[in-house]
Amino acid sequence: MIAFRIDRRSGVATYLQLVHQVRQALRLGALEPGDRLPTAREVVAAVAINPNTVLRAYRELEREGLVEPRPGQGTFVQRSLSRAAAGADSPLRAEAVVWVARARAAGLEREDVEALAAAVLDGTFCVAPADRAATPAPAPGPTPSPERVVRRSPQSMEEDT
Repeated sequence: MIAFRIDRRSGVATYLQLVHQVRQALRLGALEPGDRLPTAREVVAAVAINPNTVLRAYRELEREGLVEPRPGQGTFVQRSLSRAAAGADSPLRAEAVVWVARARAAGLEREDVEALAAAVLDGTFCVAPADRAATPAPAPGPTPSPERVVRRSPQSMEEDT
């Protein structure tokens, strides 16, 4: 069974952290079809979050076709995302473990390793750094004063299209 971790300083919504952790467990083969996810009550007891947050994460995973709720039984994994090359006993994982050990021996901290890996992944998969950000960086130049900011309703935006 998966054990969730919540990083309250990450800036990532709690329900998304749960979704990402389930996806990662599915990719690594730690969760397989038929496995039961912890109940909302179990997750709340383990990481002290609102039960609605857990339910929201599970609904998102259900929407993606990864899990299915079974009334009175729990939420179960419906399909896997794992690939043999990413499994716990794969040569690629062994190489990654060695690489991370070398990075630590060179004095890099976790954040350094994450930044380096993200830069390599972005370069390899042709992702612009701005595309990775959850929110776009502000445009260069002075920040408009509050009285100059124009607030628009969704209806007025539709009228423009």
